[in-house]
Amino acid sequence: MTRIDFHSNVPSKIAYACRLARKARNADFRIVILAKDRAQLAELDDLLWTFSEQDFLPHVNMNDALAVQTPILLTDDPAMESPHHQILINLSDAPPTHFARFERMFEIVSSEDTDKSAGRERYSYYKQRGYPLTHFVAENT
Repeated sequence: MTRIDFHSNVPSKIAYACRLARKARNADFRIVILAKDRAQLAELDDLLWTFSEQDFLPHVNMNDALAVQTPILLTDDPAMESPHHQILINLSDAPPTHFARFERMFEIVSSEDTDKSAGRERYSYYKQRGYPLTHFVAENT
């Protein structure tokens, strides 16, 4: 059963996702990051190349020919069919269609009211279905 970790009160969902992806890559995991739309996907793609001078985080769009061999995949399609099934980072507002195919999923929730409300709905959705949930509140510094 997929383990689901909620990280809330996050000041920047995209920067936070980049840090989670770096940590997961350092542990040799394969990652899928689901953005809420194309604009967020483009911002995420740009930041993954530039957010750390010390780290190289190879990534491509889910539809790329190199997706199978690339450790970090990006998509804005909640019904995506992924070659990777270890870690899913969800930046969207709804439960991804195939989240149960992953070993672990991170739900990233910002400090904005609308995002908090959507996060609460997703938390209830998973809880009602019996998924193991943890919650971590990010420190705003």
